[in-house]
Amino acid sequence: MLGVLRGAFGRALSPVARLLLRLGLSPSAVTILGTLGVVGSALALFPGGHWVMGTVLVGVFLLCDGLDGTMARESGRQSRFGAFLDSTMDRLADGAVFVAIAWGCAISGDRVGAGLAAAVLVLGFVVSYARARADVEGWDASAGVVERTDRLVVSLAGVLAFGLGMPVWVLWVSLGVVALGSAVTVLQRVSAAHRASAME
Repeated sequence: MLGVLRGAFGRALSPVARLLLRLGLSPSAVTILGTLGVVGSALALFPGGHWVMGTVLVGVFLLCDGLDGTMARESGRQSRFGAFLDSTMDRLADGAVFVAIAWGCAISGDRVGAGLAAAVLVLGFVVSYARARADVEGWDASAGVVERTDRLVVSLAGVLAFGLGMPVWVLWVSLGVVALGSAVTVLQRVSAAHRASAME
């Protein structure tokens, strides 16, 4: 859903990317540092009910997810290993964010929120796995209404709104929309893979 904004976002990050390259940081270092920041912020703050601060810090560190790719393009250091590392670190960051949200909800007695966050976690991993497994088979299964950026932005928007005093059902709705969209995306990718396999 938000894929159309990626090009503009990448161009906006170019000055920051060039600055970090001049300071001697590599794209892979930024990938790892950003992931550590996301994991640490989410696990340290969401379980304690610090929803606003957690969302702000996680959001800041998630910017590194765009920075590393922009840095690689600016420096000509794009590589297959860099793409592998970025994808692997994405899974770690996503897992930490949604585990932390589920944990925070469970501690506060919100079973609905905890269950929805767990559903988003599982379905998000299936979305990513379906595409990766299709790529191995040589099939294009990249279609889908909800991708990683969508899952994070919509979910964290609900977390932030809840932290700012909105009713808990706002959080439920945001997580529910992401879970439903992720389930639809899984079906879309399975269908795309099935069509591709039938053409062989």
